[in-house]
Amino acid sequence: MPRARALAASLLLAVVAVLWLATPSRADVDGVEAETLAAIDEILADPDLPTAFWGLVVRDARDGRVVLSRNADKNFLPASNLKLFTTAVALDRLGPTFRYTTRLYHFGEIRPDGTLTGDLVIRGSGDPTFGSEGQGDPLEDWAEALAEAGVRRVEGRLIGDDDVFEDARYGEGWDVTHIATESYAPASGGLVWGDNLVNVRIAGTSPGQRPSFESDPPGFATVTGDVVTRSGGGRLDVERTLGTDTFVLRGGVPSGYRGTLRVPVANPTLFAVHAFAQALGEAGIDVSRAERVDVDDTDRKPRYDGAEPLRAYVSPTLDAIVERTNRESDNLYAEQLFRTFGGGTTEGGADRVEAFIEAAGADAEGLYLADGSGLSRKDMVTPESLAALLRVMRTHPAGASFRSSLPEGGGAGSTLRNRLSGVPVRAKTGSLMAVRCLAGYVDGPGGTPYVFVLMTNNYTTSGGRIAQAQDAIVRALATGRRVPADEE
Repeated sequence: MPRARALAASLLLAVVAVLWLATPSRADVDGVEAETLAAIDEILADPDLPTAFWGLVVRDARDGRVVLSRNADKNFLPASNLKLFTTAVALDRLGPTFRYTTRLYHFGEIRPDGTLTGDLVIRGSGDPTFGSEGQGDPLEDWAEALAEAGVRRVEGRLIGDDDVFEDARYGEGWDVTHIATESYAPASGGLVWGDNLVNVRIAGTSPGQRPSFESDPPGFATVTGDVVTRSGGGRLDVERTLGTDTFVLRGGVPSGYRGTLRVPVANPTLFAVHAFAQALGEAGIDVSRAERVDVDDTDRKPRYDGAEPLRAYVSPTLDAIVERTNRESDNLYAEQLFRTFGGGTTEGGADRVEAFIEAAGADAEGLYLADGSGLSRKDMVTPESLAALLRVMRTHPAGASFRSSLPEGGGAGSTLRNRLSGVPVRAKTGSLMAVRCLAGYVDGPGGTPYVFVLMTNNYTTSGGRIAQAQDAIVRALATGRRVPADEE
């Protein structure tokens, strides 16, 4: 072959290879309108999106037929899409009707004068709902029951037992600025109380004066700072030294301001114990001589063999817990579930997720799960592994619970409340800096059920712009065409 022709042929092959690598695979597209795929190509060709790294998988949910695939076997940061793995495996291993039980034990005696001696022990079960917002106040119920039983004072110890879980409180790779003060990144533990968030109540006073602030429960956290009441608006910043429950407030608040900051605590176990002491005091029981103790700081740990609990709190069923985890993208709930089915450890949770993915027929070799919520920037999953999980859960015995836990398009109180209204979709969002993901189920033209995974990393445009593109892809899957903005 002449040199010029050989060079031209080589260039042609190179161009074809580049085009093949850049174009989504369209294997087995029978039954799917070409207009849908053309619409998706048009969406992804938007000049605002050139730097984004996209991972896309669309499959027919019934037989797994590949409709669209791009970078399906590459690793991506999943953000909160990781909760799909966590909640699916929780339902698979524990079952939708599983419930946690947190128990109160007493090792000692109650004297005729109402003095309780010995230890009152709260034995945690890893339950994320214990004292959680909207779940009632079991500590108040327990305290009132003790008062009704004649207890007037406690002279023993109040102990929190969190040994059902490992002591590591955060996922590997969590941002320290998040875990210091952000309410969406509380510490995990075997004993949880009130979402592991302390309430700091703030009230403006007269302009130029220091506002009042207090923590709840009283005496647990130390709140200080340089804050002033202003006649106009203000900004309030919160700082916390890691490993402490000392909060420093800076800035200003308006004179009529009344508000509550919810900030994460360093030791959830002691937080629960202090909350119990407060409940006992409010029930009329003197706890001034009762020591508040984390079980890790005791010389000898409680022995529960043969012991009967005084009281117990039983959680809602797992399907309800999973629903909150996915609909509200609750990180604490996800972390607690991950450790629960992992035998108390993050490593165990990761092992069980990987086993589930392999059983689903996907390759788990390249996965790395540093936590159960997706807050870690060390988490790595492939779009194909997530698509395999979604397909398996569609026909899984707990599949109905899993699917109903996912937000509907435009669903009130969910992460899709302002997205995809009117679209027959159930999906989980995920977002971190330069990470936007969306994965779930959508019904296409004629009711064809699709599993879809849209993962976008490393973009330089706004996260909102990426979300718009992802929503446009889902609308195209649902309608078979690109939906103009004025029809959305």
